[in-house]
Amino acid sequence: MNQEVDIYQDLKIRLISNGFEHGSKVRAEELRKEYGCSASTVREILFRLASVGLTDFQEQRGFRVPERSPQKLIELTHLRILLEGEGTSMSIRNGGVDWEARLTAAHHKLSHIEKRIHGTNDPSDLVAIWFASEKEFHETLISACGSEILKKMHGRIYAQFRQQLMVADRKFGFISENIDHHANILEAALSGDEHLTRMKIHDHLKRHLTGRTMGD
Repeated sequence: MNQEVDIYQDLKIRLISNGFEHGSKVRAEELRKEYGCSASTVREILFRLASVGLTDFQEQRGFRVPERSPQKLIELTHLRILLEGEGTSMSIRNGGVDWEARLTAAHHKLSHIEKRIHGTNDPSDLVAIWFASEKEFHETLISACGSEILKKMHGRIYAQFRQQLMVADRKFGFISENIDHHANILEAALSGDEHLTRMKIHDHLKRHLTGRTMGD
């Protein structure tokens, strides 16, 4: 993996997991020094991140982290429900035993982490692991859908969704519900019931349809 790809992936993770505050300026010169690369490399990466909605660019003002927006969260939630519901239904039809095994393994990891978070007063050491494991589970749900376009679109929507919630989700006030929700989604998917699986995905995400789950 070359340096540019490494920097892109690292910045992407920071942008969706509270590495930068909402609305803050992303300073190319500071990043150039931090990563030990050229200014042109940093600007190219920031433009790529802007193309997937994770930075905003304006002439004369440079790059900024998108502000939190209740309306944007509602729209992103609707799209996640649609894409994950359809993608998981397609995976149920196409995935077979291999997909079921991968989904079960991804859920096992996520469930273990969420139960540890639920049982501790200070989950700060588990934040990064949870972000990665939660992403892996939801990506695995749609991984056998057979549509690269759907998976790519879901990846963009998921990243923007996580960015909107990066403050609220670090508080883990939802974790007990999440444990049940993820288990219900897994059970429905493994049963092969597409309608029930869509319902459980909707139930998991519907709290965000009010736009009031972004934290302080």
